[in-house]
Amino acid sequence: MNVLVVGASAAGLATVEALRRRGFDGRVTVLGAEPHLPYDRPPLSKQVLGGTWEPERARLRTPEALSGLDAEFVLGDPATRLDAATRTVHTLSGRSLRADVVVLATGLRPRTLPGQHGLAGVHVLRTLDDALGLRADLGPGKRVVVVGDGVLGTEIAATVCDLGVPVTLAGPQSAPLACQFGPLVAGRLAELHAGRGVSLQLGAAVTDLTQEDGRVAGVRLATGEVLPADVVVVAFGAAPATEWLSGSGVLCDNGVVCDSRCRAADGIYAAGDVARWHHEGLDALLRLENRTNATEQAVAVAGNILGDDRPYTPVPYFWTNQFDARIHVHGTLSADADVSIVEEEVAAGRFVARYRRGGEVVGVLGWNMPKQARLRRPEIAGATALTPR
Repeated sequence: MNVLVVGASAAGLATVEALRRRGFDGRVTVLGAEPHLPYDRPPLSKQVLGGTWEPERARLRTPEALSGLDAEFVLGDPATRLDAATRTVHTLSGRSLRADVVVLATGLRPRTLPGQHGLAGVHVLRTLDDALGLRADLGPGKRVVVVGDGVLGTEIAATVCDLGVPVTLAGPQSAPLACQFGPLVAGRLAELHAGRGVSLQLGAAVTDLTQEDGRVAGVRLATGEVLPADVVVVAFGAAPATEWLSGSGVLCDNGVVCDSRCRAADGIYAAGDVARWHHEGLDALLRLENRTNATEQAVAVAGNILGDDRPYTPVPYFWTNQFDARIHVHGTLSADADVSIVEEEVAAGRFVARYRRGGEVVGVLGWNMPKQARLRRPEIAGATALTPR
């Protein structure tokens, strides 16, 4: 049996490593759209953008460790088409790669604003090159507007602010991450950003950009107000990178649709941000966009490739670092949940929030209390039936 992994980031690499740990000695090929060896994405919006890490430090493994996997890495050659019936992947350069098993781990593509492409001073942040390009565009006196009040947007705003560059955070929510955290915790996040110097322009969507001589000049809100900007970072979400799978025979609907074994079709699996699989514990199709899931789902995929036949049923989890706040989330949060602070050290700025909906605990959030939040995971409805971390 030979395996082709499409995607050379965290989920793709973790799949290969899990296969080798389990003793798989067949041929493995990893196809990557970028020219870089596998690297970690969470540091891009923090350490790499902030300049405290050089790009090489974001690598997931050293070249020597990758060589030890005995896998062929085909980099800088995006996949353009899949024939699911024959499990053949075609690439931009004209390669045709056939395998007994194909793992789809192509991740996400950033969403963009109308007129954004080709406009100087406008950035997204998904790749290493994106982070380096944005970092190079920051400088004294530059006015930065971050479009997007979710996890990525708030992380970028915090990093830019720490660099001493004036930054405005714009988005439609009443407070950063309000739709996920609810008003209580989102309000505290807004206070943190405002207190550190981030200008919050929230409550109105961004409609488009203004320009002068081919460079961005401002961000227009739905209210008609224009926020002056020399640099704009568009960070209001991303979509699964599935365009290349059109006509492939694989069902795509907000990701690659899979069964509980993360199997999309005979001999075809998906892992990471692009996978939307049936979570038996929650009895729902679920797609998670975070680093932890990328690794854990890859391990589950590798096991099922090798015959485990086990459902993937994690407790959803993600984390974000913003300024000196380390926020860890277990379960599923929502703005309409009943939120209560169950542990708090006011002087230290630390707390744990519990989220209830329909009388059941659905999530736990720890703000600079990672251990305490983790210990409360068993309170989440159905958590004992899910795969432990």
